[in-house]
Amino acid sequence: MPSERDLFANFERMRREIDELFGDVFDRGPLAGRRQFSPNVDVYYCGKPPRAVVKAELAGVDVEDVGLEIRGRQLIIQGARRAQESEGRLYQQVEIPHGPFRRVVELGADVVADEATATYDDGVLRVEIPIATPEEEKRQVPIAREQNGDG
Repeated sequence: MPSERDLFANFERMRREIDELFGDVFDRGPLAGRRQFSPNVDVYYCGKPPRAVVKAELAGVDVEDVGLEIRGRQLIIQGARRAQESEGRLYQQVEIPHGPFRRVVELGADVVADEATATYDDGVLRVEIPIATPEEEKRQVPIAREQNGDG
């Protein structure tokens, strides 16, 4: 039986192949020749208390142009990488993609969105979100006793 690590390695390889396949399809369409920027991300879980950590490569992106949102088990990173000044330049090659981006990161656990923190250093955005523990997922609801004048 394959180890758990092998299963994830195969999954990652399949994901890359699918990305390449769909990338080729889109390159033949009306956006041919124009690369869209989508930041690469790492997602891992660590710590006590446990937390999800998402690191996104955002080199060349001004932190003021980035927005973060948490919806359920999704972290949404959106923003824009601005094109460099091109006046007076004759480009031989243009490979650094720019423009708006939106990356949805699926998290593998319920999180406590209100306690998320984010830092931006040297082109890397780091978002830490505490994992919800079973105690945080449930809440006791008090039952109010109605005041009757009959009694």
